[in-house]
Amino acid sequence: FVRLLHGLLVPTEGTILYGKYPLEKSIRKKQAMVFQTPTLLKRTVLANMAFVSSIRGEIDLFDCRNILRLLSLDKFQSYPAQLLSAGEKQRLALARALILQPHILFLDEPTANLDPSSIYLIEQILKDAKKSGMKIIFITHDIGQAKRIADDVIFINKGKILEYTNTGIFFQKPQNEETAAYLQGKLVL
Repeated sequence: FVRLLHGLLVPTEGTILYGKYPLEKSIRKKQAMVFQTPTLLKRTVLANMAFVSSIRGEIDLFDCRNILRLLSLDKFQSYPAQLLSAGEKQRLALARALILQPHILFLDEPTANLDPSSIYLIEQILKDAKKSGMKIIFITHDIGQAKRIADDVIFINKGKILEYTNTGIFFQKPQNEETAAYLQGKLVL
């Protein structure tokens, strides 16, 4: 779903619209995406940031270092990115997305298999980004995480949207039987 919204996949039917406008290069330039498993460049942590920063214009090393500091990666600036832990790699992937200052940030299970401290740090950075006006579309299977950070929830099963509502209604009064079953801890196949 997010790969379609970000333009990485082309829909087999229909059109993706942002407001009244079809998804095109100018809209994609205002987006960034963080995947469940990050792909990092075979460079240092700071060089990864600088390369991504250069995509949108001049390299701003001050901003690169500032974002690394926010994500507790500043002490790793000169480390090879490939040697970071899983949580550090995911935080670097998020840092690279944030350096682009996107209007819309897509995250596909960015905290799966991470330790609680990395999850907490990522969630706090996302809450701050949301406060600054960034729209965040976050894919998660973690009900607790959705409760902590979501404003709205879209529940998708087998490629179909079963429910789309604000977080309070979703968790307190789900409108769909499958949603209610999922929230009760049942397997929804």
